Amino acid sequence: MNHLKAFQEIIGYKFNQPDLLQTALTHSSYANENRGKHILFNERLEFLGDSVLSLIVSKFLFENYQNLPEGDLTKARATIVCERSLWACATNIEMGNFLILGKGEELTGGRTRVSILADAYEALIAAIYLDGGIDVVREWLLGQLYETIQDAVKGKTVSDYKTALQECVQAGGAVEIHYDVIGESGPDHSKSFFVQVRIDGQVMGQGEGKSKKNAEQMAAKDALTKLGESSGR
Repeated sequence: MNHLKAFQEIIGYKFNQPDLLQTALTHSSYANENRGKHILFNERLEFLGDSVLSLIVSKFLFENYQNLPEGDLTKARATIVCERSLWACATNIEMGNFLILGKGEELTGGRTRVSILADAYEALIAAIYLDGGIDVVREWLLGQLYETIQDAVKGKTVSDYKTALQECVQAGGAVEIHYDVIGESGPDHSKSFFVQVRIDGQVMGQGEGKSKKNAEQMAAKDALTKLGESSGR
């Protein structure tokens, strides 16, 4: 169960019922390859997580953006809960490293597949909801989605700023890009990380996020802005 303990430390939530987390991380391909063991997998949790996610995001937008008409609220919610957004969230918490996959799925790149990670993230939402209740999962999820929500209400779509930065600075040749954690704050269950990005040794951007990966994305976004790139890229 060491993998479950390690993952709980990354996400900042300790399960009272670790079996729920185990199920959320288990893909159907693993269950299918071990049919005789009656292994639970995450598709039912994904179904529930989709509804919990939509409710939490809808209520948050409704209460906090009272100036937005229904059409804009609908567009913002669609951006926040889309597959690409959930994949980015799953990537930020290194979820792919902890998925329990069948051998075939493992060999074909399942750990980085957008659909698998997005579905697993929805299953994780449901697992936290069933384990801790609606208030607990709301606080956790809104912390995870904070930057995504801010961008969505401004009409921006989910972007991979690290890839965009790499493409930008390496267009003219090989350039070294390094991300360094320069600080942390907050309690263990709700930490914030501060990261700087160095390009050929020169600090070009800084960012803050609820995970190291998310802070790296924000640092890359900051660097792109300073380099004159479009922040909506």
